[in-house]
Amino acid sequence: MGFPPAGPVLEGASVRLEPLGRQHARGLAEAAEEDRGSYRYTRVPERAEIAAYVDGHLARAEAGLLTPYAQVHVPSGRVVGHTSFCEPRPWPSGEGLRAVEIGYTWLAASAQGTGVNTEAKYLLLRHAFDIWGVARVDLMTDARNARSRAAVERVGASFEGVLRNWAPSWVPGEEGRLRDTAVFSVVVEEWPERRAALERRLAASTRS
Repeated sequence: MGFPPAGPVLEGASVRLEPLGRQHARGLAEAAEEDRGSYRYTRVPERAEIAAYVDGHLARAEAGLLTPYAQVHVPSGRVVGHTSFCEPRPWPSGEGLRAVEIGYTWLAASAQGTGVNTEAKYLLLRHAFDIWGVARVDLMTDARNARSRAAVERVGASFEGVLRNWAPSWVPGEEGRLRDTAVFSVVVEEWPERRAALERRLAASTRS
């Protein structure tokens, strides 16, 4: 079992996750061309690559391999990044999903550190556990990416270890090389506690 070609809109107070479409290409290009200093370990397309980037994700979505989203900043209406469900793993029966990964995530520099990432992860985790009924959600990053690892831990994911030579490196100058990947997860038994903690955190940020 794979993903449906497009997921539902996932709406929060600061971010709205809209099923990715070609109408998001211009906003993604503008978001990607802000300060790119934090993208060393992350695959973020250049402006000239955006059309192919969107088309590639849409093709994989049609094949049931991922559910891509544009991240839209609710107060301004601006597209500020991208994220996806990916790596669907069905139950042995083939009915329903037992696990998914949240990946292909990046945010414009202006949206980093604003709470958008936390709320987006909350919306994705809630959908995966409460609607799809998965047993596990994976989150992975380059093992050297301390900033990304800290952000994943802040949403309540547990560090499980490092997979060596697991995925292509996106670091300039390392083309064709493999990176070590830090693996984090949230499992269904933890989700009620993690959900409550995220909701408290989001409520506090709304009041401040």
